[in-house]
Amino acid sequence: MSYEYILFDLDGTLTDPSLGITNSIAYALKKNNIEPPEREKLYKYIGPPLIDSFMEDYGFSRDGAVKALWDYREYYEKSGIFENSVYDGIDDLLKSLYESGKKIYLATSKPEIYARQILEHFNLAKYFTFIAGNTMAEDRHHKVDVINYLYGECPEIEKEKAIMVGDRNYDVNGAHGAGIECIGVLFGFGSEIEMKEASADFIAPTVFDLKNILLGESL
Repeated sequence: MSYEYILFDLDGTLTDPSLGITNSIAYALKKNNIEPPEREKLYKYIGPPLIDSFMEDYGFSRDGAVKALWDYREYYEKSGIFENSVYDGIDDLLKSLYESGKKIYLATSKPEIYARQILEHFNLAKYFTFIAGNTMAEDRHHKVDVINYLYGECPEIEKEKAIMVGDRNYDVNGAHGAGIECIGVLFGFGSEIEMKEASADFIAPTVFDLKNILLGESL
């Protein structure tokens, strides 16, 4: 199968945002009089909607979780956004896909304004046909909502020739909910068990493996 339209998640797929996101979560918890756990225990919050995580794991009400999200953004906008790094091989992967004529899109649950800043900061935005993300009001915080929004903005995308790339079950579930296949990568924050349980169509342990799948070299 040759995929012509490639949708990428951002956090844990293109970049390693762990330092900035965990610092921001710890900041938000402290502002709400909660002592944060050690950093490694905060990694599970990279990817899923933060409002849901605050409610499920810390007992926030909906309004309280929204406030905690804004506390999170207070740190993130000043410092956390660029406490971040591009995974080795990603720039080469995007360049290869772009030069081969593939259409590349971003589909992230992160607010679109942040996603654009990050891609521009790391000089990756030039590869993307469209950058789709959440709103600051959290109107598109589930991945399926982001992908459906992307379809509306980019009607050229043919679902049967499109595939999502992400590191968490939220990416797989969102892709399948939007009618496309998904590659689960293992160099981010999800596990092989998580990808298999979510029924990822392919699993890519490394960026090299991902490149082989997307360029049709291993199919």
